[in-house]
Amino acid sequence: MQNDKIVVGLDIGTTKICVLVGRKNEFGKLEILGMGKAVSEGVVRGIVSNIDKTVDAIKKAIRQAEEQSGINIGVVNVGIAGQHIKSLQHNGSITRASQDSEITVDDVNRLTNDMYRLVTPPGSEIIHVMPQDYKVDYEEGIMDPVGMSGVRLEGNFHIITAQSTAINNINKCVTKAGLEIDNLILEPLASSMSVLSDEEKEAGVALIDIGGGTTDLAIFKDGIIRHAAVLPFGGNIVTSDIKQGCLVMQNQAEQLKVKFGKAIAEEASDYEIVSIPGLRDRAPKEISLKNLAHIIEARMEEIVELVYAEIQRTGHADKLAAGIVLTGGGSQLQNLVQLTEYVTGLDTRIGYPNEHLGKSRIEAVKSPMYATSVGLVLAGYRSIDERVSRGYEPEEQVYRAAPEPRAEAPVMPAAPQKAPQTPPAPKKPSGAGKFFQDIISRTKGLLIDDFDDKQY
Repeated sequence: MQNDKIVVGLDIGTTKICVLVGRKNEFGKLEILGMGKAVSEGVVRGIVSNIDKTVDAIKKAIRQAEEQSGINIGVVNVGIAGQHIKSLQHNGSITRASQDSEITVDDVNRLTNDMYRLVTPPGSEIIHVMPQDYKVDYEEGIMDPVGMSGVRLEGNFHIITAQSTAINNINKCVTKAGLEIDNLILEPLASSMSVLSDEEKEAGVALIDIGGGTTDLAIFKDGIIRHAAVLPFGGNIVTSDIKQGCLVMQNQAEQLKVKFGKAIAEEASDYEIVSIPGLRDRAPKEISLKNLAHIIEARMEEIVELVYAEIQRTGHADKLAAGIVLTGGGSQLQNLVQLTEYVTGLDTRIGYPNEHLGKSRIEAVKSPMYATSVGLVLAGYRSIDERVSRGYEPEEQVYRAAPEPRAEAPVMPAAPQKAPQTPPAPKKPSGAGKFFQDIISRTKGLLIDDFDDKQY
């Protein structure tokens, strides 16, 4: 059952690294058992630029999530973003041996797997292959060909590629932190799982996830993703504009943006002034909220126009009956919904990851800031369901965070006195000795990955 499984999402963002430990309750809602956050200093515009700093931040966030949830984390679902993300359409086909036999799930999987063998530009890899529709013996517009009869099976696919070096750097950071990656997921896809409804995806909707270093775009129509893109602009560039325009420190600029910032200058008062402490024996600096709003409006209008230009380029601008959904930390800026509606002419709302969340001690996860992190946990559950339904994943290997409270960790020093037994074909040695061998034998449905003494 799903509520026996625990899934961990790891969001490696430009401003923060966030870890969420989740479990589904008996109603199918997601309960967040633990959350860990750390300042991200080794990531620039969604791309890892400093391995060591990123590894340290991941370890810190993992440690917090483990202490809060009582779960030893071994495997995670990781998000990927960055300007290197590319989206393309491709058509593929296979010829079956018999016209009389029915098309099976294996036939569809074979066609899908063939897409991963496409020749991509040097230095890039395919990370997602998503079917749009199928054609059976020239009969078009088929959404599910399983059970039909035919010789030739064709499919239109939406393919997402990413830079190989970016993927390798993420893998390296996660591995050095003592973890394994279960799924690598495009961040706008993860966000869409947490904030979009099936009705919106069917009607046509554009999800805009405004993060610290990037703005992610995902367009859905007829329940299928039609386009995805990542733009190298986010909330940090607004903060930099405030820093330069008001001549204040970076942290002061961020606080001004969060507490007093408005995306429409007309909404700001002409007479309100904020006093900022001066540097070392200098007088406080006075900032006009009207000027602050003008700085923010200029940059946010530019970001929205760039995203809308991308939507128009795909030809979907006049097909979005559900309009635009804004999410991410940058979406919490005051009056941004009105600005987006003014620039694009489309209905706009803020996307909160509340629909899939059950009761939780951690109320902070209901913020748009954590839409991607919640989506990564939901994507992990979907991946498990797909593997189990296809028979690819034995019950004893179904996921993946060792449910052993850290309170029992002090027993560990006795383990080195005995030679550890060889576990049956592990991916990595557990290093836990006989103590955890006994635990494994008593918890048959759970797989305990990585137990690294250095994490304590």
